[in-house]
Amino acid sequence: MLKRKHSNRILYFFIVFLLFPIFLFSACTQADSPLGGVTLASASQLPEEMKAAPLNVREAYQFALANPELLDQVPCYCGCDAIGHTSNLDCFVDEIGVDGSAAFDSHALGCSICIDITQDVMRMLKNGNSVAQIRTAIDQTYAQYGPSNMPPVP
Repeated sequence: MLKRKHSNRILYFFIVFLLFPIFLFSACTQADSPLGGVTLASASQLPEEMKAAPLNVREAYQFALANPELLDQVPCYCGCDAIGHTSNLDCFVDEIGVDGSAAFDSHALGCSICIDITQDVMRMLKNGNSVAQIRTAIDQTYAQYGPSNMPPVP
């Protein structure tokens, strides 16, 4: 009988003092995360040069990899249409294979407009904006920097 009480106390101690704080901490950090419900690919999927980039650049690459269908609907205004880019996605990713592997484009590593557009998309997505609302806001905000690499929305 004594052994059973002792093992119950150990279990209680383990749950209360070890597991509960871990659960509480993870719940708080998730809620306080500046990215909220925005999905990012794992940084481990990025090439070394993207992993070594500043946080906002790295997150933009991670977002592009995790959300290609969204960024493919968003234009870029940095003038990259001259190098064949047709959306903001092209500034980050050349191609995504059927297995999820990606060939990355290093263009956005040195282009603050590409990064700013993607960061704005992430923020607006977190705030619940639709793709149409995001596209309109990006067009209104960035048209002053140059031509869009996408046709205008009818």
